[in-house]
Order: sequence, then C-alpha cells, then structure tokens
Amino acid sequence: MIKKIDIESEEFQTELELTKQFTTKVCEEHGFLYNPEDDVNESIQLGLTRNKMIYGQRFCPCFMVVGETPSQREKEDNRLCPCTPALTKEIPEKGHCHCGIFCTKEYVDSLKQEEVNEEIPQHSLGLSKEDCEDILKKEQISANEVEALLEARELNLINFLLVDTREWMEWVGARIKGTDFLVPTTSFYQALEQIEDKKETPIVVYCHSGSRSAYCQKIMLDMGFSSVTNLAYGIVTYRGELLAGE
Repeated sequence: MIKKIDIESEEFQTELELTKQFTTKVCEEHGFLYNPEDDVNESIQLGLTRNKMIYGQRFCPCFMVVGETPSQREKEDNRLCPCTPALTKEIPEKGHCHCGIFCTKEYVDSLKQEEVNEEIPQHSLGLSKEDCEDILKKEQISANEVEALLEARELNLINFLLVDTREWMEWVGARIKGTDFLVPTTSFYQALEQIEDKKETPIVVYCHSGSRSAYCQKIMLDMGFSSVTNLAYGIVTYRGELLAGE
C-alpha cells in the first residue's frame, strides 16, 4: 500500500522545520554551502522529513531504505544523513554529496559560472522505431532520451511504461508528464503488483537522482521483467514538462 503523508499537516511542517535546522547545522559544522538550486535543497529536506516520519531517522532520501524493523535497518548499510560516503568521499572528490544538498564553496562557484554560460540541451526529435528500441536496451539513459522516447510514444512508434519509484509526496509535488505508474520504494513489492502482468513491456524507471530507481531496476530484472532501463541522475536532470497534484 502506498504510504501517503500530508505535507500540509502540522506534524509534517513541524518536522520539516526541524529538518531545515538540522541541514543548516550540518553545513555550519562542516563548512558546507547549500546547493544554489533551491529546488534541490527543498526536495532533499522534504525527503529527509518523510523518512524521519516513516522510520524515525533521517535516512538519505536518494537511496532505498533496507530493513523492515529498526534492528534490521541498523544492520544494513543504509545512509543516515550526513552519511559517511558523502563526508569521506563524495564531497571531497566531487564537491557535493550524492543528493546535491551539501556542497563545497568551490563547487557552488563552478555551478554559478556554468549558469552564466549555460546552453540548455535540446532533446532529439525524429527517432525511428529502431532508434527507440536501441535506447530501451540501455542500462542507463539520459533525460533527453526519456523526453524523446515519450514523444515517440505519442506518435505510436514505440510502447513502454514510465515508472516513478519515488514517494507519493514527491509524485504529488512534481512528476514527469507521461508517467504511467507510481511504485514507491517504501512500499515497493506491494505497489509493483500494479505492473506484475506487464513484464514483457519495456519499462523506464526514475527517481530523484537515479539511485533508488537503479536499485528497483535490479530487483525488477531479477523478478523476470524483460527490459528495465534507468533514468541516470533522475528527475532533477529532466527539462521536459512536469505535472503536479494527485
């Protein structure tokens, strides 16, 4: 069953404010800066709040939380914010954590410079049926390729399913126009029953940054789904049309 959390509730808003204080404290203690894209920070703060309400801890929202009970989750390699991989490897080497909320000053400065010179890439049009089939065979595809596939599907050149593996709250906030199903990682196996009879149809999965959906991709392939490809780097890279609301 899909877990629905009311982000307008007093309980959620109170917890969200505590999460914002928490992430600000992390920045202050480690000398990090927030990502200059406010949408990234807000999305991660909402995800941290959601996990705090569901699991009682602020697990990284960009990864699937493994374990049904607190003791099981403690034994698994779940990322608890601020996670060790971010502090010891990702931020020192890349300038930002996997989720993108915690950044070095150098990385933030580089992003601001890129904004000055940025040219928004255009998705390619006019894909043939064979082009679409080749894209759907890939393990990872780009946001431009997803947008092109959706256009090709509208022209009846190809058939595939677009599946969002984020949480209901994220789905309501913004999802890719053309998404067919919501299969949240917190209720993955139950929600997957929606498409159990569609194992022969090519599927594209996505999440916020590409990690949760990659995990779901592996499980689905192990379960016998014939073709599952992942949107690399997630919805944050998608520049096509989005929808909001239930």
